[in-house]
Amino acid sequence: MNLLKYFFSRYFLKQAFVAFLFFGTIITIVFIYLNISTNHNNYIKVPDLKGLSIENVAEILNKNKLKFEISDSTFFNPDFPKFVVLEQIPVASSEVKKNRKIYLTINPANFGNVAIPEIIQITKRSAISSLLSSNLNIGEITLIDNIGKDMVIKILYKNEEISPGFLVPKKSKIDLVLGNGINSEK
Repeated sequence: MNLLKYFFSRYFLKQAFVAFLFFGTIITIVFIYLNISTNHNNYIKVPDLKGLSIENVAEILNKNKLKFEISDSTFFNPDFPKFVVLEQIPVASSEVKKNRKIYLTINPANFGNVAIPEIIQITKRSAISSLLSSNLNIGEITLIDNIGKDMVIKILYKNEEISPGFLVPKKSKIDLVLGNGINSEK
């Protein structure tokens, strides 16, 4: 009974009210501080950077109070000039807060050379698979009289015959000369 009297005493109610005000004030200050320090509901739209040079990207992102980091530049795309943005994360029109990093994939300046794989006297299907896995593109395929139907007879690069092991730039078009299955020595 004594404890129940104490909870309803003037002294306890006064102390509980002071504690409630103190913690309520602290919580309000913390929420106001977090709203200000985290820029709550203050977003910037990410500009579309695809196809822009790195100099233009730096200027645009500085103007928008955003930062950037080049995350990858090993994938070469021959449709774009050197040192332009191929991809960005987050994507264009996303909403981010100021000083957010935008991660960019840049088209490299030198895209390296690749050795032509050993594809003479193998089937067209295997040769194409081997060339594609070596990061090369397939150009024209021509047929000549040869008993080996769909077998690679010659490899051409820029209309010049080349041999396996020859170094060409990545994404180069490689032309193949295949046999048509007709024996020309009859």
